[in-house]
Amino acid sequence: MTPEIRTQLAGFGAELTPDMLGGTQAIYRALQPGLPRHAKVTRDIRYGAHERNRLDIFQHDDGHDGAPVLVFVHGGGFVQGDKTSEGSPFYDNIGAFAVDEGWVGVTMTYRLAPDHRWPAGGEDVAAAVDWLRENIAQYGGDPERIFVMGQSAGAVHVAEYVARFSPKIAGALLLSGIYDVTTALPSPLHVAYYGEDRAAYGPTATVTGIINAKIPVLITVSEYDAEDFQMQAASLAYRYTQQHKAMPRLHWLHGHNHLSPVLEIGTPGSDLERHIIDFIRAV
Repeated sequence: MTPEIRTQLAGFGAELTPDMLGGTQAIYRALQPGLPRHAKVTRDIRYGAHERNRLDIFQHDDGHDGAPVLVFVHGGGFVQGDKTSEGSPFYDNIGAFAVDEGWVGVTMTYRLAPDHRWPAGGEDVAAAVDWLRENIAQYGGDPERIFVMGQSAGAVHVAEYVARFSPKIAGALLLSGIYDVTTALPSPLHVAYYGEDRAAYGPTATVTGIINAKIPVLITVSEYDAEDFQMQAASLAYRYTQQHKAMPRLHWLHGHNHLSPVLEIGTPGSDLERHIIDFIRAV
């Protein structure tokens, strides 16, 4: 990240306002180079019965065999978002990054609230992973080396999968998520996904499941994440350290806001890229 961009992001502030969201997207939209010529993309593969149970697969056109697989689960406050949209480089930039690293990339959509409430997101991540384990080898991926990365609401859904669905993956990457909504600030987005009865939110917490996970987990939070995301990351790290007597893999992303780490992927000097690469190589 350049000093100029860092100054712009700081100026947007930490709250998820239209100016912050739109301004951050505009910065990185202008920097994205687009898909590399050697990337082969297979679009809208169905992994489940619902119309939003779709995924895109990115592979090198020369063909790889037994490559790690990086799956991205988008955010959107539980009520919106998609794996890609016409005229936007997001989130094809993550699939392109995976291809450039010699991996197979996957971006996926899932059912949205309020029509589909908790635990629909975790169920859809589980269904996508099951499909990939059965089919990704024909796209050059290793079904035993699937890494699932979620951002914001996507991180919530990946955390739910890790905590409750006996995950059959090599690792999980949780970017700026909420892991215990009972301690989060009240939000209409939480009502849309979890329902109106806050007293019933207890079983939705994923902290214990993440801490006890038998798979490696990477957690990130950004300098200009809003208060909830800061507190959730700190609480998760504290409780993890209490139990394991050692810190989890936790990265604080200097100068970044809630959106910028994933939008920056694929541009020169991406901060999050190096953490993803180090995590997958280490695992």
